[in-house]
Amino acid sequence: MSGQVGDLSPSQEKSLAQFRVNVQDVLSALSNADDSFLLRWLRARSFDLQKSEDMLRKHMEFRKQQDLDNILAWQPPEIYGANSICGHDREGGPLWYHIAGGLDVKGLFLSASKQDLLRDKFQNCELLLYQCELQTQKLGKKVEKITAIVDLEGLSLRHLWKPGVEFAQEVRESSVPVSAPSLFAVAFNLIKSYMSKETCRKVVILGDNWKQELSKFISPDQLPVEFGGTLTDPDGNPKCITKINHGGEVPKSYHLCKQVRMQYEHTVTVGRGSSQHVENEILFPGCVLRWQFASDGGDIGFGVFLKTKMGERQRAGEMTEVLPSQRYNAHLVPEDGSLACFKAGVYVLRFDNTYSLVHSKHISYTVKVLLPDQTFMEKAYDLLV
Repeated sequence: MSGQVGDLSPSQEKSLAQFRVNVQDVLSALSNADDSFLLRWLRARSFDLQKSEDMLRKHMEFRKQQDLDNILAWQPPEIYGANSICGHDREGGPLWYHIAGGLDVKGLFLSASKQDLLRDKFQNCELLLYQCELQTQKLGKKVEKITAIVDLEGLSLRHLWKPGVEFAQEVRESSVPVSAPSLFAVAFNLIKSYMSKETCRKVVILGDNWKQELSKFISPDQLPVEFGGTLTDPDGNPKCITKINHGGEVPKSYHLCKQVRMQYEHTVTVGRGSSQHVENEILFPGCVLRWQFASDGGDIGFGVFLKTKMGERQRAGEMTEVLPSQRYNAHLVPEDGSLACFKAGVYVLRFDNTYSLVHSKHISYTVKVLLPDQTFMEKAYDLLV
């Protein structure tokens, strides 16, 4: 088999072969769809064929919606994050660092929209996968594992700011927490209920001798002196600040809530325990739906749906969910986003306040429909004829 997949039982071999047949239409759009790639999905769902296929198809649809094939070219906003890639573990996989204690959570969320923060995470993931591909070519063996080192020294109650915790619950990662204070147990309990048992088993919490324990996973020449290795900056700095972002306080001049004064085209009040629908008709595939909104009175849920019946109002559960509904802190930072519409129909932007039984929310928003470019139209015409 291709992709160096290792030993499989006869039943697993059979499942892999059947899975390959089931998703053949998806594989044609991928350049790296070897057996090793397919096994990622099967192992994640304990070789349940239907669940694995559903997950892969949802993943491909998500990649298309977020334009992840081009995300490495995306320029993120200048924000004080604390994520970096530096070095490799003993198996050749890239090392991803998250210096949690140095992260200004509130300042970060006041300085970038949730969509930009999510795209920053997506870009990190794509960059790590790209590093795995480079290591595979360099070492002549399949490299798939990524080791994430989360430094929790300095973690305090300020890091448990509610919007930040909710964001962490959405972006789940497997990692090796080091230098973990007692507060880590509280933080981990807040997010582990959103993680699968398999993912929880991948989290390794190192104790007082964490530097020595870390050397079991990573060679000293790949680790900064700060983490028990021998790597330093050219000037001898043990933290390797030229290679690893240690975060820091975000200057208030970066806070968008102090800068952004947009003029919106529409306003609407979403009553407590209710929702508001904004319909937009897309006449042909390839159009891009773009929105901007801000809320007053608290956060607001937002999602995009495609109607299945024309001429009548439908509940969210009766429509096709295109962009999953999430809560956005648009009262702190205005949100903007876009969606490539691959089907014609009526798309519904749904502002959701059903979770709030006390407060109404006032929403200011602008929605635009961008026509497809000429290249897309020519390709669509070629397919039709």
